[in-house]
Amino acid sequence: MNQLTSLEMRKELVSYLQGLADPEYQRRVWIGGQSEGDVQHDEFDYVVHFLYDDTALATDSRSTIGWILKDAAEADSIAAVVTSIEDIFVKHGTKLSDAQYIELPEWTAVVANAAAAAARLSER
Repeated sequence: MNQLTSLEMRKELVSYLQGLADPEYQRRVWIGGQSEGDVQHDEFDYVVHFLYDDTALATDSRSTIGWILKDAAEADSIAAVVTSIEDIFVKHGTKLSDAQYIELPEWTAVVANAAAAAARLSER
């Protein structure tokens, strides 16, 4: 599928994935509060709200094909990111600070899956 109905939301998704894939960004911006480029403030909670509240990406990523995502491979890559986040929420809850989340051993799966998803969405 070549035509997407929400290119702006796709750009926002890629930006969130890049942030999830970059532990240094997380330390600098999420924890340290530094602004970066056009970003005045960012935090993990923004990613969660985008995936779970603002879109159906967390609950049914395939339903966003043609809207935000181009195909099933992209949807599956987003599902892997969501699964790694949900694994953390199940084990550690949803009330930790960003600093606590990024220090969890399981966070490496979030970073790796987000990097793979960002690469997949950026190559197309």
